[in-house]
Amino acid sequence: MIDPNLILRLAGIGIIVTVVYTLLKTAGREEYAFTVLLAGLAVVLWMTVQVIVELFETIQSLFDLG
Repeated sequence: MIDPNLILRLAGIGIIVTVVYTLLKTAGREEYAFTVLLAGLAVVLWMTVQVIVELFETIQSLFDLG
């Protein structure tokens, strides 16, 4: 089962990245805004990949494929 805290963390990261991106973009710092966007995306992808790996391990043990 997916952890509800993970969903809240992903949403929180999305909100924070959006706010910081908007502030930097309006301040004329497009380079920094893009860097923040990429960093946020990398963190979210890392968290998602960990959950997907856990899912595949569960499926593997469920069907005794290992």
